[in-house]
Amino acid sequence: MSEFNKDDYLNDLPDADDLANAQSSAAGTASSQGGSDTSGAAGAGEKPAADAAGAADAADDSAKAEGAKSDAGAAKSAADGEKPAGDGSADASDDTASDDTLTPLGKAKKEAAEYLEALQRERAEFINYRNRATREQERFRQHGIIDVLTALLPALDDIDRIREHSEMDDSFKAVAAKIDKAFEKFGVEKFGEKGEEFDPTKHDAILHKPDADADKETVDTVVEAGYRIGDRVIRAARVVVASPQN
Repeated sequence: MSEFNKDDYLNDLPDADDLANAQSSAAGTASSQGGSDTSGAAGAGEKPAADAAGAADAADDSAKAEGAKSDAGAAKSAADGEKPAGDGSADASDDTASDDTLTPLGKAKKEAAEYLEALQRERAEFINYRNRATREQERFRQHGIIDVLTALLPALDDIDRIREHSEMDDSFKAVAAKIDKAFEKFGVEKFGEKGEEFDPTKHDAILHKPDADADKETVDTVVEAGYRIGDRVIRAARVVVASPQN
């Protein structure tokens, strides 16, 4: 390969003036032949560029709007999530706001529900009071019956002795029967019979006597009858008990 010679390369280059003249003549010919086509092409080229710029601006505005909307949504979510749990003032304000948004019919229904709840509560309290008062009245009634029965026990014991040891005329029997019916009307029950099994919960044994024929403790003699109201023993029956010899 031959060595590069700078001077020879520069001498072979065309003259700058010749190149300028050639370019000027070529530009004049092109402008005279296609001036109108060039102007049309230039106009057509500018329109797509303008449309592209407008589309780019529109896309940029849309992106900004979406970004602002997302920021607003995030701020709202943060505000909802950071709602403090106070002492109920926020809930009260919410209730007030909800009352304001109710229609007149909705407000009337809500007020009716509140009145119904209060009425049911008052009714339950009244039922409890009535039941308590009924129990107290029954207890006071029993206390009164017990007081009267206790005061009449000696007379009732005398009537029983007369029945057992002597004959009673018809008039006296009628009076004794009326007394017994009167106590039965108030729930007083008389108990204690000869031959029944001895029960220490309702019998008061004043004497135990051995009996060869007895296989268990039984009531041999009723000295004073017993009285009770329901399950409550007013007075235990005073009896003599026959016990097995062994």
